[in-house]
Amino acid sequence: MENTSMETLGTVNTVLVGKAVPFAKGSQSAINKKPFIGRQKVSNLGFIHDEQGDLKYHGGIEKALHIYPSEHYVEWRNELEGNKTLQTVGTFGENISSVGVTEHTMCLNDKVRIGSTLLEVSQGRMPCWKLNVRFDQHDMSLKLQNTLRTGWYFRVLEEGYIGEGDEIFLCDRPYPDWTLARVMKAIFEGCLNKQELQLLSTLPLVDSWKRLIQRRIETTMLENWSFRLYGPK
Repeated sequence: MENTSMETLGTVNTVLVGKAVPFAKGSQSAINKKPFIGRQKVSNLGFIHDEQGDLKYHGGIEKALHIYPSEHYVEWRNELEGNKTLQTVGTFGENISSVGVTEHTMCLNDKVRIGSTLLEVSQGRMPCWKLNVRFDQHDMSLKLQNTLRTGWYFRVLEEGYIGEGDEIFLCDRPYPDWTLARVMKAIFEGCLNKQELQLLSTLPLVDSWKRLIQRRIETTMLENWSFRLYGPK
């Protein structure tokens, strides 16, 4: 149920879209997002002028919009001193550059109003090897994963328009104990604690994350993420 009083969490700095073009290792990618001037229409699959290069792993209802906190850029510039890729937002392939919200302040299934849309936090990002190419860093995807500075995805509950300067309003927070950082920490740091995994399994995770948690419970083994993090040979 959506609350009638809404808390302001943050603001949209920039909306960004990109076209799928040939990328490294014979792939396609739309990671090179550019600012969109004006208000961008949002369908249940995201910004109507945006594309994804590999629909097997990117895009879809559960990954309609990727948001990335602009605050993280300061940290990355300090850690990757001299990396020219970080000069402008959009470096991480985000659709929304924000200020005021992070993985530590947003929770699973938070419902937010941005512009005339109603969005719901669906999952954190699982970084892939294309970031290594983008940043010319052989382990950039792993760095992103380890820092939990991945950004996250929204599913679209109500279509509408989003533009620069729109405020991010919290409408509902059904799982206040489960920040995205807590969920991702358990997954990315390889939690095999049965009690924590059982708690995670009760949450409304996306199907792929549910299966991951269930496999860990049943096998007490971790996943091999080499392909996702480093790509094809």
